[in-house]
Amino acid sequence: MGSASTAPRVEGDITARERPTPEQQELASLGLKVAASRHPKAEQAACELHHELYHPDLGFVLFFVSAEYALDPLAQALESTFGGLPLAGCTTAGEITPLGYERGSIVAIGFDRRHFGVATTLLEDLESVSLIDAQRRVESLLATARGHLDGEAFALTLLDGLSASEEQVLTTLDAALGGIPSFGGSAGDDNRLAHTHVFAGGRFHSAAAVVVLITTHHPFEVFSTHHLAARRDKLVVTRADPAGRRVLELNALPAVDEYARLVGVLPSELDEGVFARHPLAVKLGDAYYVRSIQRANADGSLSFYCAVETGIVLTAMAGTPILEALDDTLGGLQRRLGRPQLIIGCDCFLRRLEFEALEQIGDASERLSKASVVGFNTYGEQHHGMHINQTFTGVAIGSGR
Repeated sequence: MGSASTAPRVEGDITARERPTPEQQELASLGLKVAASRHPKAEQAACELHHELYHPDLGFVLFFVSAEYALDPLAQALESTFGGLPLAGCTTAGEITPLGYERGSIVAIGFDRRHFGVATTLLEDLESVSLIDAQRRVESLLATARGHLDGEAFALTLLDGLSASEEQVLTTLDAALGGIPSFGGSAGDDNRLAHTHVFAGGRFHSAAAVVVLITTHHPFEVFSTHHLAARRDKLVVTRADPAGRRVLELNALPAVDEYARLVGVLPSELDEGVFARHPLAVKLGDAYYVRSIQRANADGSLSFYCAVETGIVLTAMAGTPILEALDDTLGGLQRRLGRPQLIIGCDCFLRRLEFEALEQIGDASERLSKASVVGFNTYGEQHHGMHINQTFTGVAIGSGR
């Protein structure tokens, strides 16, 4: 097993501390350790993570990594450094480290086998995931995780964010999981929309998904929240390409033109910032689920991050104060669980863009850091079998104290 104890430290490295903080010491005593590195070289980054995370009872490592890294060398470095210890993770559209929002970094969580039972499975043929196969996998995951620690269970799903298979896979997995709460995120690639990857079995995979099932005696809560409110404006999808997640017409007019009219800009002005500030949502029951726009196309269509089809009604949404909504969410979790020892967060990259546009990214980072949030910016979130957008979704793990 490689060792990081003699690895050179990097000036400005976000893991470089002479001694653990009291918060880190408490976290470790409860079975979790967190580390992050900005070092651009794979071997050095892996060594820095190992230096912070490793102890004799380390049982599993979950990580989120910028797509700026050379992924094959990173996979080799992680496997070599952690000596074959089980690892899972994905590429990101930004990382959430102990210092808040980051880019170009890798952040990891170490799970102590005395506090957490962990099992993982890799789904490589996303279009052919059957309920029978999903049920068999879930049964195997439960048996493995509870063989390590017989506690309450929750599941984390990480999917290739450009696979366009989330809805089908999540619906099947949710049925197989039964009452086990689940959450997750779609992998990103720093907003390039070219190649996204998940990690399992010692290497990175595209067109794949990783399911992580965790058991613990610590209290936890799986949650999902957003800061959006419905407006009266409606748009009917009158022509769509469901397989390509494209809307060609809204209200029988070219989609780009009709959406631009709704939000009050020229079609040429449509960009990620406009999409973040003016999302659309579909209403299911009493709840609204955002269907975020990915891009405007030259043929007048709009590409979405979630499934769309002819006949659905999209409601225009308006943002409420996003920092206040974040405070409400974090405060509610603390009231119900006590101060969480860790929150694993899947935060839509469009929320991050909104924080940046509002010049509130520093304030948001401070809140996330104070609340012990670690995670990544996603190309879509997952909650109880639903594929959603523009949310902050995750699991808060309490201390039981």
